[in-house]
Amino acid sequence: TTMLYWRVTLGGKTTRVVIGPYDSAAPVKSLQPTDRGYSVKAAERAAEAMAALHHANLAAGGFVGVAEKRLVDAKAAKLKSEALARNAKENTLSALLNAYCANLEKLGRTSHKNVRSLFRLHVLDAWPECAALPANEVTSEQVADMMRTLLDAGKGRTSNKLRSYVRSAYQTAKASRSKASIPVRFKAFNITGNPAADTQPDETHNKPDKNPLNAAEMRAYWQTIKAMPGFKGAVLRLHLLTGGQRIEQLVRLQTKDINVDATDAAATAITLYDSKGRPGKHARPHVVPLVPLAVAALTECKPGGEFALSTDGGNSHIANTTLSNWASAAAVGIADFQAKRIRSGVETLLASARISSEWRGRLQSHGVSGVQARHYDGHGYMDEKREALETLFRLLDTPTASNVKQIRKRAA
Repeated sequence: TTMLYWRVTLGGKTTRVVIGPYDSAAPVKSLQPTDRGYSVKAAERAAEAMAALHHANLAAGGFVGVAEKRLVDAKAAKLKSEALARNAKENTLSALLNAYCANLEKLGRTSHKNVRSLFRLHVLDAWPECAALPANEVTSEQVADMMRTLLDAGKGRTSNKLRSYVRSAYQTAKASRSKASIPVRFKAFNITGNPAADTQPDETHNKPDKNPLNAAEMRAYWQTIKAMPGFKGAVLRLHLLTGGQRIEQLVRLQTKDINVDATDAAATAITLYDSKGRPGKHARPHVVPLVPLAVAALTECKPGGEFALSTDGGNSHIANTTLSNWASAAAVGIADFQAKRIRSGVETLLASARISSEWRGRLQSHGVSGVQARHYDGHGYMDEKREALETLFRLLDTPTASNVKQIRKRAA
């Protein structure tokens, strides 16, 4: 809490008297202190009163009289105590986690809903007393206890996710002290340490469980959806023919982010927004070229209104689970099918055709957040993405891979 003082020098001796805490929310021209403290104008008025007391007491040696000074100091101490109590009540762990989720939403991070649910279930509801503590008093042991409860329940992956997001919330608040792009609200938490950063994740639960569809399964799935009629079939074809883009990003495709150029096939593309990546960053535009059958599938979806993949004229988009359920229903005969296996199946199939990991990463928007990619590499990789998608289509639509044309090797 910022404190305001009245200071005076007499005969080479300087003293200062506490006026009270500074209330940044008070009206600038307010002449009376609020229950939170003083505006600058109110502090000036209090200082003038103290100066008057000082002059009245000059015969007794100057400065504010002892009795008056004690009253002023007592009032200031009371205001400071009340401000600290109010700060502790308002800037709890619960408030920090909610502020972090609100900031994710503001930045366009689609994960904010899942993070809210994670915090609500495993912190706010499960540990209400801890959630009510001032955020800057929460310890690493308390965060570890939250994680341990999930581990004991066999939810190791969830435990690690919880640690990651709590760590990110604290890091955001800590960085707000020196990073102007972070909302000023986070400064009020007065975070100087990160209790989650001092905990250790369970590495055994951080291993990816992609289980990609093999080549035969990918071709079987394609043959099923290839001629599937209606909106459902068109959406599933668009998902696969764009390289198995993240479902939560594809379903949010907006009509304004579609560019179908009848005169220039190379310019035909959609723009998705990748909300994964470094905390505090806005969603990154991810441009995906469209091969002819993908253009046809998108056209069948009849995009209009705000959202392109919609059943109500574009007012809202279809749900992630809707697309996943449609894919599962189409994957009859594929054991243990999950929609996420399409994405890893695409990458595996392209790897078998010797498509470089860099091209695959560019197509599926992963592994492109390094220093070189962020600051030095301005190439859009549209030709490489398009060639990878053309190869994907040939691999899917060909019974065997023996006659598949390999992508030419580009000069270094």
